[in-house]
Amino acid sequence: LTAELDLSKAGKTDDLSYTINYAELYSVCRGIVEGEPVNLVEPLAERIADTVLKKFEPVQQCTVKVVKPDPPIPGHYKSVAIEMTRKKS
Repeated sequence: LTAELDLSKAGKTDDLSYTINYAELYSVCRGIVEGEPVNLVEPLAERIADTVLKKFEPVQQCTVKVVKPDPPIPGHYKSVAIEMTRKKS
């Protein structure tokens, strides 16, 4: 996950209130990944992006990459991945 937000005040003041709590961000994303199962990686990425944009006010845009190890497709692959970017509207 890459979260895009204005970090200029946090960088100048060393004040957590001007950024996001990365431990909380991790916990939210982990809860989604370990939560309700999905068949495709796309809905998982959408859930993560939607939740991050709604729950973390300063985040204006996020890019989510989901990697699926050992995909059930013919051939020799270690993994497949998708990446999507979503913005606040």
